[in-house]
Amino acid sequence: MKQRFYSLDVFRGATVALMILVNNPGSWAHIYAPLEHAPWHGCTPTDLVFPFFLFAVGNALAFVMPGLEKAGNAAFLKKVFTRGLAIFAIGLLLNWFPFIKWSGDHLVVKAWATVRILGVLQRIALAYVLAAIIVYYGRIRGAFVIGAVILLGYWALCFLAGDPGDPYSLQGYFGTAIDKSILGVAHMYKGEGVAFDPEGLASTLPAAVQVILGYLVGNYILQKGKTYEMISGLFVVGCILIFAGFCWDMIFPINKKIWTSSFVLYTTGLATLVLCVMIYVIEMPGRRNALTEFFNVFGKNALFIFMISGILPRIYGLIRIQDGMDEKGAARFKSLSGWAYDHLFAPAFGMLNGSLAYAIFTILLMWSFCYLLDRKKIYIKV
Repeated sequence: MKQRFYSLDVFRGATVALMILVNNPGSWAHIYAPLEHAPWHGCTPTDLVFPFFLFAVGNALAFVMPGLEKAGNAAFLKKVFTRGLAIFAIGLLLNWFPFIKWSGDHLVVKAWATVRILGVLQRIALAYVLAAIIVYYGRIRGAFVIGAVILLGYWALCFLAGDPGDPYSLQGYFGTAIDKSILGVAHMYKGEGVAFDPEGLASTLPAAVQVILGYLVGNYILQKGKTYEMISGLFVVGCILIFAGFCWDMIFPINKKIWTSSFVLYTTGLATLVLCVMIYVIEMPGRRNALTEFFNVFGKNALFIFMISGILPRIYGLIRIQDGMDEKGAARFKSLSGWAYDHLFAPAFGMLNGSLAYAIFTILLMWSFCYLLDRKKIYIKV
């Protein structure tokens, strides 16, 4: 009988909770340094959230793959592509949502011509589909080899096709030209001040390897079962991956925004060690407490609650509250979230701590929703 690993659900839930925390500060101008992304090269705790989630997607894939293999090729392809398309479509609609926006003092339709096509959910969808196909047809050895080829090939492409002066820079990264030609500048992210998509098409290839490595770790856990041999093996693998990532960093910098191969190894190694510790502390002694149950609730509806946490801020942005007058005597408005931060959280905790308190409040709000779903045994699988 297939063993259930409670700690894997806790790991996934903790990752979702941290994702909500870093995506929902009270003010983007007031954030603790560890809760910000690295400006370019480097890795902060916040930069670990997305790769950890992709790693967890791979873990989950290892548990469902035996059933998919028994169902046959047609059923496998239908299941994988249907799920991938659904996640991608949800991410795309989330970028467009709520389909209207404020322009001065009136609402206008948010034009499709300006909607960003890629994003977090879209990357999850593409990486999941690609990784699932590779592990299904390549099996363990093939998936390992193909993953290694992708990481090495991506390094070669970055170096050879990028700007010879600085191929790993914002301006020199080769993948931006691909995104511009396929997606168009109007449909790309511009948070860096220029058209550059941190979830671009080219960098999705190494992101898929993150899922493959998560699958390999999950398969190893399944094969070894709840044994100290399995924990020891995970610890060694995690240390090797971190060391390899640091070594590669010297010539191919660790960088989340272009998802470098060194970033994949480094973050997968850290995820493996964290999961190893969780299995040792939670799984082996059969320990369950309020903290583990808190994260476990998130893990049961992970993708769904991440989607809801993205919808709420957009709804808040449509709700405007008058907040004084400007220098010309005209009414000044703030979004519901902006008003709450300025009038509730910042006065109570200060600007920096108030921003963090708002994010924690959002986590608790999302957890309450997850808890109600869990109590009613409602698990929304995307």
